[in-house]
Amino acid sequence: MVTNLAAYRFVKLSGLKELREELLNLCKAAGLRGTILLSVEGVNLFVAGPAAAVNRMMARLREIPGLEDFEGKVSESEDQPFRRMLVRIKKEIIAFGVEGVEPERKTSPKLQAKELKKWLDEGRKITLLDTRNDYEVKLGTFKGAVIPKIDTFREFPKAVREMPEEMKDETVVMFCTGGIRCEKAGPFMEMEGFKNIYQLDGGILKYFEECGGEHYDGECFVFDQRVGVDPGLNETDTAVCYACQAPLDAQDQEDVRYVAGVTCPHCFVPEPEKMMERIAAAQARLDEVCKVLPGSEPQENRRPVNVLAKYDRWELGDLLCDQFPQVPREEWERRCAEGRFVSYGGAVRGIDHVVRAGERVLQIFPPEVEPDVARGIRIVWDDEAIVVVEKPAPLPMHASGRYHRNTLQYLINQVYEPKFLRPVHRLDANTRGLVLFARTRHFCRLMQRQFLDGKVDKIYQVEVQGWPEWDEKICEAPISEEPAGPGGRVVDEDGLVARTDFSVKKRLKDGTALLEAKLGTGRTNQIRVHLWELGFPVSGDPCYLPNGQMSDKQTLDVGDAPMELEAWKLVFTHPISGEKMEFFNKLETIDAS
Repeated sequence: MVTNLAAYRFVKLSGLKELREELLNLCKAAGLRGTILLSVEGVNLFVAGPAAAVNRMMARLREIPGLEDFEGKVSESEDQPFRRMLVRIKKEIIAFGVEGVEPERKTSPKLQAKELKKWLDEGRKITLLDTRNDYEVKLGTFKGAVIPKIDTFREFPKAVREMPEEMKDETVVMFCTGGIRCEKAGPFMEMEGFKNIYQLDGGILKYFEECGGEHYDGECFVFDQRVGVDPGLNETDTAVCYACQAPLDAQDQEDVRYVAGVTCPHCFVPEPEKMMERIAAAQARLDEVCKVLPGSEPQENRRPVNVLAKYDRWELGDLLCDQFPQVPREEWERRCAEGRFVSYGGAVRGIDHVVRAGERVLQIFPPEVEPDVARGIRIVWDDEAIVVVEKPAPLPMHASGRYHRNTLQYLINQVYEPKFLRPVHRLDANTRGLVLFARTRHFCRLMQRQFLDGKVDKIYQVEVQGWPEWDEKICEAPISEEPAGPGGRVVDEDGLVARTDFSVKKRLKDGTALLEAKLGTGRTNQIRVHLWELGFPVSGDPCYLPNGQMSDKQTLDVGDAPMELEAWKLVFTHPISGEKMEFFNKLETIDAS
């Protein structure tokens, strides 16, 4: 039998590089496999091997100050669940991404497994909150638990902020697999105003060990090759799809769409006919949403201001001036005086409010009608991993400036809710063309990696003012990271690395020229800034004007002459099938005749 150990402890650690090498050598020599994560905030490990070897590793860890009583959860399996031994140094031992949450200093009260069972037996009024990811919950959870519907733990804070206000006064018992996520989730929820938070000590696995399966439906997902364990902590026959991470029961594994390591019923790309049916249904919903744009009715809007670590203990007014330098301090003072900055609990925050790292303050925008935007969004591809749309212009991608709901993201969300698509990349509001969305965070990461690695061809067509004297040109002028004026960027020798490859397709009789542009990087306004720098501004560009002038106007109005920039061609590898995908924009293609 193989001994499996899962353990974590939040404690201040130092000398991580030396400790990493020592533990890696010790574990490999002892025949252990698994993963140990080390961070300045503690240690988190899943290892398996001979019982004596596991004990030897734990004895070494207990020599470290703060880990003298370090214990974990032990189970047994017939086979080694891990393929290799890894020891890694991470920023966090459990990724959360919220400043100011320090479990080594403070956690929420722990509720013992037997006490929770007693409460449930008695029918006590409590709210059970599952802090795990969707694919874990699919395998099983406590009866009646609140499910936040998240793909990763980093999405948990957003889910908490969307929970009903009355839930803050309820007795909430949160739980996860072994307890580590609750160590961060609890303090965060207290920061957000939840008054009676408990965490299940030892998580679901400890509950199974001490209480069995009463009040629980199904299995518990575990992060090794066992995939799932039952309330007796025995390995089940559940598998996992390595394409989309969905747990697969016996019926799923017998499905003809299941190919081990390739695809499963949850991520199988359907036949073209079925896809066309789904696209038609989604397009009909989208057209209905766009009949009366959601921003055409005055509505109050709220946007968060996130307090980064560097702003800890700053006054709110100073933070706003530093984070949004294009807005004068007098304007921030006016908005604060009007009570337009509040906490998530509703408390008004004044100009001299002292903020803390990790805090989020909401800025309230009074009800107003948003500017009109272009309709005619077209869905051209829709499968289990990705969605490709053709964006008209002018239409902002996401909320900014005067736009809150009249945006591509908001309109698309109305069609695909309760699941929200994730944009893999972005286009300027004035740029029309192809936009790629991912259905899950997992697929979004895979596709964004292709963009970062230069494995995606992004070809634009652009009409410029003037005739370039060259036929081909590579522009590598660095672009400023921060706006120069109200949103625009400029060439800056200390800016971000940028590359655009241009080629002239046709010089037109009206003194303009049609170019093809291929992005090597993805900086804000990159094609427009590079062409402006070269002396050939984009026709119809409202910001980057001829003769080196920059306008304050960022977004065109409906009815203005269009900006002649089009995301014309997109080529990438499908994240499931591995096939080459090639799309061409068909909306208002620039006429080269």
